[in-house]
Amino acid sequence: MIKAILFDASETLIHLPLGVAHHYQLVAARHGLALDEAVVSQAFRAIWRAKSQRPVIEGSRPEDDRGWWRDLVLELLRHCAVEPSAEKLDLFFDELYCHFALPGVWELYPDVLPVFAILRHDYILGVVSNFDRRLHAIFRDLKIDGCFDAVILSSETGADKPHPEIFHHALDRLGVAPAEALHVGDDPVRDWQGAAGAGLRCFHLDRPRNSLRDLPAVLNNLETAATSCS
Repeated sequence: MIKAILFDASETLIHLPLGVAHHYQLVAARHGLALDEAVVSQAFRAIWRAKSQRPVIEGSRPEDDRGWWRDLVLELLRHCAVEPSAEKLDLFFDELYCHFALPGVWELYPDVLPVFAILRHDYILGVVSNFDRRLHAIFRDLKIDGCFDAVILSSETGADKPHPEIFHHALDRLGVAPAEALHVGDDPVRDWQGAAGAGLRCFHLDRPRNSLRDLPAVLNNLETAATSCS
């Protein structure tokens, strides 16, 4: 029987309605840096996908992964043929990093709160995300920080999805076995393969083909199957 449901964060519960490139361009303009939104969007996706999985370490990562994000931003600027001075780069990155934790930047998908209202009384709810501590502020702003029994972040655990370690850390925090948990996420590698590799069932979120509104029916089917086998 499923006792706990773990959710990915970005593109599962929350999203950037204006897109990541819009915010890069907006902050860059305030520092005299000209970025083309279409080029930034393409470059960001390519760089993100190409990033290799980091080795698991004991405990949290230095500076809450701030250095990792700085390297990504620097690589993106090079891809866009923008080379600011060291001082301007520092100022741009500092504002950009803080910008993505500001109120109003992220939004909840419309299916999140209705589904939480259905699930929260019967299941332990948690988050497993390759995010850093900024996610706590984002959840507070969106008023969902009180919905979870645990929020497991890669920057705090020293392990990224799809590595099984981050999923096992979440299971330990929630006090459930892998067979008693279901993970919900949109990424075929980080979420789907990662959860399966850690022994969890997984709901393959693939908007607009499906949505979180389909999750209660999936859980009901799993419970019916488990009852039939007992």
